[in-house]
Amino acid sequence: MKKRYLLALLFSHLFVAGGGFIMGIYLLPIMTAPAAPQLSVLESTVQSREFSGQFSRERVDSDLLHWGEGEVSISQDSIAFIGKLAPGPDYRLYLSPEFVETELDFNRLKSSMVQVGEIKTFDNFQVALPENIDPSNYVSLIVWCESFGQFITSGTYETVAQ
Repeated sequence: MKKRYLLALLFSHLFVAGGGFIMGIYLLPIMTAPAAPQLSVLESTVQSREFSGQFSRERVDSDLLHWGEGEVSISQDSIAFIGKLAPGPDYRLYLSPEFVETELDFNRLKSSMVQVGEIKTFDNFQVALPENIDPSNYVSLIVWCESFGQFITSGTYETVAQ
């Protein structure tokens, strides 16, 4: 009887500790994220955009915990996103020469992609576009979780008619 009690106690404590660890991984990025940029900050990129596109929840490898939706604007010096991303750690923004909506495709094409920068907010973001990157050489944007190798969302973009 005592052995069963100790075993139950051990498993219950491991279960609670494991659940706490998993919740910590999910909640820590939310608690430590900087404030999202205001729409007025993103407006200059939106007004001077050369390309526009959309992120969608409806991607093959997007799911309940890994998704994004909203509008993307690309100007000569930055990429602005107005929308929402599922919270998570270590998000990166990539440009790809092909549309990608699965982890398998991402890993297959990663060598032909270019990493633009880190994403630190989940409601709207703005990432500086390095001078050596020409967005006209690519057709798709991908949000990728670098730490866990997890696809978050993607979208294609097109030239904006002037």
